[in-house]
Amino acid sequence: MGLDAIEEKIKYGEPIDIKDAKEILSSFDLIKIGKIARSVKYKKSDKKVYFVFNKHINYTNLCVSKCKFCAFYRNGEEDDAYTMEIDDIIEEIAKMPKGIREVHIVGGLHPNKPFSYYVDMVSSIKKHFKDINVKAFTAVEIDYFSKLEGLSYEETLKTLKDAGLDSMPGGGAEVFSERVRKKLYPNKIPYEKWAEVHKIAHSLKIPTNATLLFGHIETDDEIIDHLFKLRKIQEETPGFLCFIPLSFHPSNTPLEKTIEKVDAVKELKVLALSRIILDNFPHIKAYWVMLSPKIGQIGLHFGADDIDGTIGQERVTHAAGAKSPLGLAKDNMVGMIKNAGFIPVERDALYNEIRVY
Repeated sequence: MGLDAIEEKIKYGEPIDIKDAKEILSSFDLIKIGKIARSVKYKKSDKKVYFVFNKHINYTNLCVSKCKFCAFYRNGEEDDAYTMEIDDIIEEIAKMPKGIREVHIVGGLHPNKPFSYYVDMVSSIKKHFKDINVKAFTAVEIDYFSKLEGLSYEETLKTLKDAGLDSMPGGGAEVFSERVRKKLYPNKIPYEKWAEVHKIAHSLKIPTNATLLFGHIETDDEIIDHLFKLRKIQEETPGFLCFIPLSFHPSNTPLEKTIEKVDAVKELKVLALSRIILDNFPHIKAYWVMLSPKIGQIGLHFGADDIDGTIGQERVTHAAGAKSPLGLAKDNMVGMIKNAGFIPVERDALYNEIRVY
């Protein structure tokens, strides 16, 4: 069909199909791909690029899932195995300067902690920091909690919402391929359960994000299938705020000898394709922690209108060899966005605008 024909489709608001998606990923015309994705971004948010003053908390690296792509998890006997108690989490958040809008909480599937630990974690954060949006627990964690307590997904989510859960991250999706799941993360929930958790969250008015982990053993067809499945979930139960494509970091994982980190061209193509296919998602994020600040900055020209936030100390990606800084100050984020030719907008966790720079 060619990129010109795809551009015409986008211009007149027609959704692309699988054949078009393959054309985009196989094309070498990176400038044209960026132009098409950027046109979708401009329809959504003009030249605005969002960031949030946030803090990541990875509460434990103990995990029973033992995924083959993960450099973060520990069994418990290692010197660097850790679990944060609730007081530790409160203390960590308290160290942040005033004005923090969001705390982003994810961790391993701890072998011993009861469901009450997670409920108390959320309620304690809300008690001490009532204005902070608690964005916590992936669909994988929700599935694990439900099994711990013998609750349905809906009961689990309602309990957490009553404790103060405001929104959910999109991790644990990896790539919606049974072939890949069986090889790399057989103990994680499949697509159907991940989708079910998010649909229920949306029905309970808990907004969520969605992710894709690419650059390991997945095929282009599996990337495309993943994106179209997410588009369908959003059609059925709107509630996704943002999509974040995550490029795999092989260092310190069992795959590091057989897989090299994907190059910037592929990262930008997948980012652009995400914006084009997911035209029913309000926002697409160029996650600077995984992309690096420089590639994240370029990603703003490939359809992204969000660059995440200040983050503080993120452990999961850095365990896999990410070279990005452990946190970016607000002034750096504003400068990064302005220097790319866009308008920086500080937001809260739900994309309400706080300040336009």
